Amino acid sequence: MIRPATPADIPALHTLIRELADYEKALEEASATEDQLHEALFGPHPAAYAHVATDSTDTVVGYAIWFLNFSTWRGVHGIYLEDLYVRPTARGGGHGKALLTELARICVERGYQRLEWSVLNWNTPAIDFYESLGARPQDEWTVYRLTDEALVKASGTA
Repeated sequence: MIRPATPADIPALHTLIRELADYEKALEEASATEDQLHEALFGPHPAAYAHVATDSTDTVVGYAIWFLNFSTWRGVHGIYLEDLYVRPTARGGGHGKALLTELARICVERGYQRLEWSVLNWNTPAIDFYESLGARPQDEWTVYRLTDEALVKASGTA
């Protein structure tokens, strides 16, 4: 049901990423191409990793894209889960839990001490699911982000 993604999964991953962006009401922001995904996941210097969830016909119905982060306080890597998505038609089949279980297994096996991700405040089904697994929000932290014009301005190159 869960396996590392392969280059042949890129079209399915791209489709599912766009489905997630649509669900999150931000489809216009999802500009990644299949070529960019291939380069990020399977190029000479991979920056991210992916696992896919498949159904009984080996059709990709969900995915997790993740990368390594690092804790200066703990002195070890962790996993940052960028995306976790399961098609609505496949939800309730254990795919999301199996994807998170696989990432937790990788953390334990490799000595990583954190598995972290962000969730939109309004996504109560996801929040309820994560909390049912024992995950807890980190309310004392606020995520900040520089993008687009603000990123260029902050770089001093404009």
